[in-house]
Amino acid sequence: MKTTYRTLALAFGALALAFSFAPNASAQCGGYPQTKASHSSRNYQPGQARFLQAAYVNDDGGIVGFWHVKFVSVGSAGIPDGTEIDAGYSQWHSDGTEIMNSGGRSPITGSFCLGVWARVGEYKYKLNHLGAAWDPTGATLVGPGHIQEEVTLAPGGNKFSGTFNIDQYDESGNVLAHLQGTITGTRISVNTPAESVF
Repeated sequence: MKTTYRTLALAFGALALAFSFAPNASAQCGGYPQTKASHSSRNYQPGQARFLQAAYVNDDGGIVGFWHVKFVSVGSAGIPDGTEIDAGYSQWHSDGTEIMNSGGRSPITGSFCLGVWARVGEYKYKLNHLGAAWDPTGATLVGPGHIQEEVTLAPGGNKFSGTFNIDQYDESGNVLAHLQGTITGTRISVNTPAESVF
């Protein structure tokens, strides 16, 4: 039994000694970029092995980016199918949030709104989006507008399409209007010319 403890103690001692002479190590996961760095930029401490704290990074970059979006009515009461009811610019962020600047609404009525999104399948995403709507004068709050989208990213990642529902509520929770239809998005990159969004 003494031999077993002695062997175990020697093994752990040898392991500790090996780590004390090991070069500065770091475990990297969770989306940290692989860059070459000098020892001084990593706070090099000779003889100490250490781990870099990992952070979760949403690796689902597919939908993340800047989009030109169009909402077309299909099945909305009182609006002919095929009528464009809104178009604007939307940004989907890697932290699961989204923001849209609506081109179909005057800024005085509330043209910016915010959302959260999640991946619900391969190339499929769901968005839950709310915005404060004001009357045409911008003096009276009408209530929250609720937009829900389910979209599918096209192969290549530069377009998406899907469906939307918009419900406009008053401040008491009554539905004032319901719209539905299809939404399409075209990615905007640093090389996208302005002519492409007209």
